[in-house]
Parts: sequence; structure tokens; C-alpha cells
Amino acid sequence: MNLLIHLHPSIVHFPIALLLLGSLAALAHLYGLARFVPYTDLRRTAWLLLLLGWLATLPAILSGLLAQSGLPPDAPYRWTLNWHIGTAVALALIYGVVLYRGWLFQGAKARKARAKSGNASGAADLLDNPASRVWLTFALLVGMALIVATGFNGGQLVYEWAVNVKG
Repeated sequence: MNLLIHLHPSIVHFPIALLLLGSLAALAHLYGLARFVPYTDLRRTAWLLLLLGWLATLPAILSGLLAQSGLPPDAPYRWTLNWHIGTAVALALIYGVVLYRGWLFQGAKARKARAKSGNASGAADLLDNPASRVWLTFALLVGMALIVATGFNGGQLVYEWAVNVKG
């Protein structure tokens, strides 16, 4: 159990950094800012960072859930802890949906459906599809806000309530 208490704060920084950078790269690609980053394929970079960030989110959430299992259920910080857990799960779901929709968009079934509808010369990637720009922008911005909220609540737990802090 002592390992879990120290594992969670050690690994949460990876999904934070990867998902924020992946979101920024995806937004930059969506809005044509790739020309300001020469020699870089922001589309590929965004998908890679988002995938790695989402994969890193899973052990961060699991280690956090296991680390909090030994905390008293009636603690005064329980509301903040529940929001911390809730926002972390919500951001994992949002980024999971974005990744899943990106994967589906590139699938053979989706390509056939686009070809059948006469959109064969259209976008080959979800980030290049103009019809997806609005919902992707919204999902990425909400995901980034959830990362900030999760981190803020985690900071409150550590710095205001000293949860799992040896002192």
C-alpha cells in the first residue's frame, strides 16, 4: 500500500503532459497552424501523444483509486477527492471517445461508406475532416479543462488537506 501512495503522484504527470500536448497539436492541425511548425506532421504527432496520454491515464487512475482506498470514508476532503476521481474518469472517457472515433474514421467500413456517398476524395483522417472540426474542438477543450480541474483538485488534496503526505 505504501508503494501505491508514492506511485500515483509519480505517474500522473505523464498523462497530463501527453494529453495537453496532444490536444494542442490536434487543435493546431485542425486550424491550419501546422505551417508554423516546419518539418513536423502535427496530425501524426497529435494522435501519438493522445494515445500515449490516454494509455498513461489508466495506470494513473488505477493507482489513485488504490491509494485512496485506505482513506477514511467520512474525511472532510471526501468531496474534493470524489471530484478529483470524477474528473479523471471523465477525461479518460472523453479522450477515449476521440481516439475511438479517430480509429473508426480510418476503418475500412467507414472508407467504404464515404466512397459510397461520393466523398471518396475527402479526408482520410478525422483531424482532416471539416465536418468533425466543431465537435473535436469542443471535446479537446473540455478534455483540457478536465485535466486542469483534475490537477487542481489533486493539488488541493495534497497541499490543503495533506492527503497521503507523510509529515
